[in-house]
Parts: sequence; structure tokens; C-alpha cells
Amino acid sequence: LHSKWVGLKNFRYVFNLPDIYQVIWNTFYIAALKIIMGIVIPVIVALLLNEIRKMKFKRTIQTMIYFPHFLSWVILAGVFVDVLSPSNGVIGKTFTALGLEPIFFLGDSKWFPYTMVLTDTWKEFGYGTIVYLAALTGIDPSLYEAAVIDGANKWDSFRYITLPSLKPILTTVIILDSVWWFKQYTQVFTMTAGGPGTATNLISLSIYGTAFNDLRFGKGAAWGILVFIICYLINSVYKVVLKDE
Repeated sequence: LHSKWVGLKNFRYVFNLPDIYQVIWNTFYIAALKIIMGIVIPVIVALLLNEIRKMKFKRTIQTMIYFPHFLSWVILAGVFVDVLSPSNGVIGKTFTALGLEPIFFLGDSKWFPYTMVLTDTWKEFGYGTIVYLAALTGIDPSLYEAAVIDGANKWDSFRYITLPSLKPILTTVIILDSVWWFKQYTQVFTMTAGGPGTATNLISLSIYGTAFNDLRFGKGAAWGILVFIICYLINSVYKVVLKDE
């Protein structure tokens, strides 16, 4: 439509931004922590629930930990702001009662990335637990019986039976989460909008701010293509690593 061809001008703009490397580092760092916590915690909880034999109690626990998954970050952000307030929040008052200096979890650039990871883990680990628990129920019980006969303990059973059986679903979850967390937006925007400072300024926020706040749609699209390239490279790495599987 007779638009002017600008070549790589929009990409040069993106890579010349003063905080470009901080934004990319924040995105990779927080995404990596979320992926690790989003696997370790659900697997541990799924293993514990799998040992429970009272089905009523088991289903009650499943419902309780799964419920936060359905809550919007718009709601939870307000809750966490109140709970984590250093002056009026429950945690802040607990620190004060113990004679400790309250931590400003939502205002300290050193603490907030971890606060974001932990709050996200609390919200989503119930969903992951259900996924891994379903995978655990599909493991043939005779494998564990044979392992016990051969003298295997709990750790041996987990290492040689449970973990290999969970490998397909673990691989799938890692691939999906790796792509998903590079597009994360709602939690960060509702809780910090990229602050404090630039501690949680991520690629997704930069796309939104460039395209819709500054109305620079071409430069926002360049950010979007950058995300696509990153996700494509991640997928390619997984293909190389898992090609013999």
C-alpha cells in the first residue's frame, strides 16, 4: 500500500535500546526460574499425593491446590500487594513481631524477581501436580513390585522407574513452558508493570509498551519477531538434544 520500505531500521532501534540486554536477561532469568520451580514442586507434590491411599483426603488436597490456577492475576495481584506490604501485610507484620526488618518484596529490585517466581509457582503448581499425578497413575505397578523383590529402595524405584516413566511428559512440559514464559505478560504487568526499576521489564512488556503506549507498531512488530526467533531457537535446541530419544 505504498508504505515506505525501512529495511532493518526497526530492528536496529530494538538492539540500540539502552536496556535491551537487561530486558533479555530478565526474560531468560525469570523464565528459567519459573520452569525449574514449575517442574520440581509439582513433581514432588505429585509423588507425595500418589502415596496417599485415602481417596477422599487425596481429592480434597487436589482440589485445594488446583483452585488458584483458575484465579486471574488481576485478582491475585491485589491480594499479594496487601499480603506482602512491609507495613500492613501479614508477612511484614510477622517480620516486625519477630524483631526483623520487613522486606519490601514488591519494591526491592533484588527480591521482586524471586517474589514473582514464587507467587507464580504457588498459583500454577496445582495444575502441574494433576498432570504429573496422571502420568504416575499410568505406570505399571508390577514394575515397582519387581524392583522391591530385587532389593530396590524408594530412591532406586524413583530413579530407575518413576523418573524414566515421567520423561515424556517432562519433556513436553519443558518445551511448552519455555515458549510460554517468553510470552508472559499479565502477572508482571498487574504486579509491577516492569518495576521496580527495570528488574522485571520483560520482552512482552517491551512489545506492549512500544506498540501500544508509544504507538510504534513497526518497532513493536520487530520485538515480536525477536520473540519468534528466540522460541524457534529453543525448539531447535530441544530437537537436537532429543533427536536420539
